[in-house]
Amino acid sequence: MKEVLKELERRREAARAGGGPKKIERQHAKGKLTARERIEVFLDEGSFEEFDMFVEHRSVDFGMDEAKIYGDGVVTGWGTVNGRTVFVFAKDFTVFGGSLSEAHAEKVIKVQEMALKNRAPVIGFYDAGGARIQEGVAALGGYAEIFQRNVLASGVIPQISVIMGPCAGGDVYSPAMTDFIFMVRDTSYMFVTGPEVVKTVTNETVTAEQLGGASVHTVKSSIADGAYDNDIEALLQMRRLIDFLPSSNTSELPEIDFHGEPQDNPALDRLIPANANKPYDIKELILKTVDERDFFEIQEAFARNIVTGFGRVEGRTVGIVANQPMVLAGVLDSDASRKAARFVRFCDCFSIPVVTFVDVPGFLPGTAQEYGGLIKHGAKLLFAYAEATVPKITVITRKAFGGAYDVMASKHLRGDINYAWPTAQIAVMGAKGAVEIIFRKDIDDPEKIAAHTKMYEDRFLSPFVAAERGYVDEVIMPHSTRRRVARALRMLRNKELSNPWKKHDNIPL
Repeated sequence: MKEVLKELERRREAARAGGGPKKIERQHAKGKLTARERIEVFLDEGSFEEFDMFVEHRSVDFGMDEAKIYGDGVVTGWGTVNGRTVFVFAKDFTVFGGSLSEAHAEKVIKVQEMALKNRAPVIGFYDAGGARIQEGVAALGGYAEIFQRNVLASGVIPQISVIMGPCAGGDVYSPAMTDFIFMVRDTSYMFVTGPEVVKTVTNETVTAEQLGGASVHTVKSSIADGAYDNDIEALLQMRRLIDFLPSSNTSELPEIDFHGEPQDNPALDRLIPANANKPYDIKELILKTVDERDFFEIQEAFARNIVTGFGRVEGRTVGIVANQPMVLAGVLDSDASRKAARFVRFCDCFSIPVVTFVDVPGFLPGTAQEYGGLIKHGAKLLFAYAEATVPKITVITRKAFGGAYDVMASKHLRGDINYAWPTAQIAVMGAKGAVEIIFRKDIDDPEKIAAHTKMYEDRFLSPFVAAERGYVDEVIMPHSTRRRVARALRMLRNKELSNPWKKHDNIPL
């Protein structure tokens, strides 16, 4: 028995050593943690239970039968984050560059299937060089098996991908099908084909960072939902994100202790400038509405004219969507519509209530937007709000013009509680544009135009016309927003609403 125990410990030490001290030193020299170190930081201390520590690849071609390392380039298992079960896999760059083999894929698949059966989130840490070329189609088959499980788990359990090194070729498609992707600045990148292939095929000369670094995917492509300066910060922020998310689509919302009544905030009465064309920061309203000013923003650097993220109200998670007047006056364009639509659909998948703050002058005009498919992209946001059955609370702070009024969780899209501030302006368009159309014959008479404009503003640019028709449930004082939102969420906790049966919908992709 003693010899068996010694052998077990020897094998464990060999597995924990990964690719060996030199490769671990090389990993640290790049400012990166190893796969096991990442799991240790991410999970509660001592909670990690590892699977398949001794798995080896089965390849015999190209001398691979003489190159075997326990674990085969990925560490898998489960543990807890603040006491809640999560499943994890972490690619180990020190072992065959983290490349995916058939056995490597089987380890990941096992974790995916266990997460799905046990209704718990799955988090993948990526730091790998793609498929293991020596295994050919067996590696490709392994990728497809992982992709299939990503799809089956979508909308059932949260799936999070954290890119902490290279992620190339087939490796990029699994993260692309998960709910959230986060990156580490300067050390991580994602692309389908690398700089060398790009140079050969298109004659473009680019670096890995220019082709698929965090600066590209958080700002331009919208592939990544956020980026952090180093591994430690990324891992700690993932712990924070997990705290906001339910474990599955049948789990209760996470709830932390909250005592007392939400208080009014008089500063909000001064948030809206007297000049309707002057911007203000909608994040101030968000931070004054959620508990403890704790807001986890999603896609902060992309389509900044709309803000999305998670907060808590009375200790329970809510999703926040808000037009941002500081950027493009808060207008809706293709990027903002796609960003918000995906976020709303995630919230609806996992029964997270959506609170929407509206200050939108309309959709962005111009050939670039029209040629780029603004109609279809705008329809995605409309579709997302219309199909959502979760509690939906809307607060119109200032402008709600044209079709954008409809799209932003209006009463007509089954908004449950729709509030407006006294500063709200709800109309087909702004006064100037409306008057120039309605009173085109007086366009050369400044006095008449001024009088018409004043009349239009008095008649339409207020929340009371909408309130008279029941499109706004109540006109509220800005300082009471947090209290009113909290009470509405409390009232809607037992809301039941279902859509007609269907195999699935056909959102305008």
